[in-house]
Amino acid sequence: MPAETFQLPQIDYAALAPMLILFGVACVGILVEAAFRRFPRARIQLPLALLGALAALVVVIMTAGKRTITAGGAITIDGPALFLQGSILVLGIVALLLIGERTLERGGAFVAQAAVTANTEADRSQAATSEGASEVFPLSMFALGGMMLFSTANDLLTMFVALEVFSLPLYLLCALARRRRLLSQEAALKYFLLGSFASAFFLFGVAMIYGFAGRVDFSGIDQAVVGSAASPLLLYIGLALLVIGLLFKAAAVPFHVWTPDVYQGAPTPITALMAACTKVAAFGGLLRVLYVAFGRSQWDFQPVIGTVAVLTMIVGAVLAVTQTDIKRLLAYSSIANAGYLLIGVVALNKEGLSSSLFYLVAYGFTVLAAFGVVTLVRDADGEATHLSRWAGLGRRSPLLAGVFTFILLAFAGIPLTSGFTAKFGVFAAGVEGGQTWLVIAGVVSSAILAFPYLRVVVLMWLSEPSESTPAVSIPGALTSAALMIGTVATLVLGVVPTVLLPIATRAAEFIR
Repeated sequence: MPAETFQLPQIDYAALAPMLILFGVACVGILVEAAFRRFPRARIQLPLALLGALAALVVVIMTAGKRTITAGGAITIDGPALFLQGSILVLGIVALLLIGERTLERGGAFVAQAAVTANTEADRSQAATSEGASEVFPLSMFALGGMMLFSTANDLLTMFVALEVFSLPLYLLCALARRRRLLSQEAALKYFLLGSFASAFFLFGVAMIYGFAGRVDFSGIDQAVVGSAASPLLLYIGLALLVIGLLFKAAAVPFHVWTPDVYQGAPTPITALMAACTKVAAFGGLLRVLYVAFGRSQWDFQPVIGTVAVLTMIVGAVLAVTQTDIKRLLAYSSIANAGYLLIGVVALNKEGLSSSLFYLVAYGFTVLAAFGVVTLVRDADGEATHLSRWAGLGRRSPLLAGVFTFILLAFAGIPLTSGFTAKFGVFAAGVEGGQTWLVIAGVVSSAILAFPYLRVVVLMWLSEPSESTPAVSIPGALTSAALMIGTVATLVLGVVPTVLLPIATRAAEFIR
């Protein structure tokens, strides 16, 4: 008998080009770190990262409408994948602007040498004089590339690899704060340990699903859900473990405990990157798993995910009321917004998918602008994040306080902002999908969450400035650009949502 010939899988490199560009730029960035030890490397790394992200975005736009499964069935390029990739790249570019501004500053947000022992003379010296560590740029590019791979994975093993690719750089980036070094390192360690547990849950879920379906690709799992003779107990256990790993990244209750500490301890530009881009990737993966692989078992998981959504909305809103630190307040706000997004996920209809895609972009721009403002409210000791320090800020810097007020109103869902349009979309999809009870919980949660936002507004405008009220730093060109993009997008998506809604609607169709 003739020997069977081994054939390599056909690979559509054009479809993979955006991810390959980001990973290639990250590798070049590592070589730059090794080759230019005595040169200010951040001045090379920032343009390199921005050009790489822009090139990848151009490729995504050029491949709009493409629908294919490539790389041996490991990667799917369809409407949601391209929309999520474009969203991650656009939001990532804005985050890179914030990162670049604080890296190029002497005494900026990032430690010059990560190995310096905290609270030593060398630590105090680098905190005052040196530029930030330029390693943040290749690490950020690896993270963005992993997020894009995660949102396009077509099987559970590829998704797990992507999960680790974008998680490991984030663990490192969270530990690179110049000031509050111990707090930053503690946040990174918490994130790493809890993230490792979440990854273990995900991997055990993969094993259980393989035991049930005999396959790990999404179409094979979908077929097994309706045709397998194996015990459904393996399916239920596997799905539960998988969802735990995904909900951890989405910061949903009860897997949210890492979020406030990490948001507070990480350098603020990295917090912005995580709040915007990681949420897009996490929900992109969750949507693909539930809609494509387990869509036919929706009656089994809908009540469970719905309960998680209610807990996430209520817990995030109630605990936000008790916060006295602006970064922790925004962290609990992020948790509550994950609950609103879960309404669109649980709707399990095209409207739920399209409204979730729109929500991810709208929220991403708003949260980037919010953390951009936080980076500017600082004194000689660094960022002033305690709310008492923001008293009277409207009189010290009315323009910046006005921008932040608009952003907080968008978070609260006030009409003519993107927050209102996004919430209206997921609530409408929830009602159409028969999840009215979730919408009622979402409305109650939104009313509760408006209180901490308005409290900050009142504090800024109706309180007298004190000696502890910091002077607002003059934003550089990069931070100004990031703030302008985030604020204008928040306004435009609220006033004229049709610039994005039709795109999200056309993109809302998975390859099955």
